[in-house]
Amino acid sequence: QVQLVESGGGSVQAGGSLRLSCAAPGYIYSTMCMGWFRQAPGKEREGVAGINTAGVSTYYPDSVKGRFTISRDNAKNTVYLQMNSLKPEDTGMYICAAGPQIGCGTWSLFDYRGQGTQVTVSS
Repeated sequence: QVQLVESGGGSVQAGGSLRLSCAAPGYIYSTMCMGWFRQAPGKEREGVAGINTAGVSTYYPDSVKGRFTISRDNAKNTVYLQMNSLKPEDTGMYICAAGPQIGCGTWSLFDYRGQGTQVTVSS
């Protein structure tokens, strides 16, 4: 069982910021595309950020572009999601995921997933 461990969720008011962290095993972190999804009640799971192994290419849907930033820390095998200008519609369980490097940014290809961390944005 692959362990992707998320942290950093919480409650924040609209307009605020949060930074999520995802610690991954070394063999996953160094060879796979990493990303974040979110799952809100009654809604489909949505990919919100992806980053390739080199950390050069990043992927975002229009709903978060310009507000969310994904990054890697190679010394810590950790992926971060910086979320700024948060909106109530950003509320959900944020789930770290890993997928094949080829096709990085194609949300349907992600397979390994963590348990998630809850983000709640109040108006």
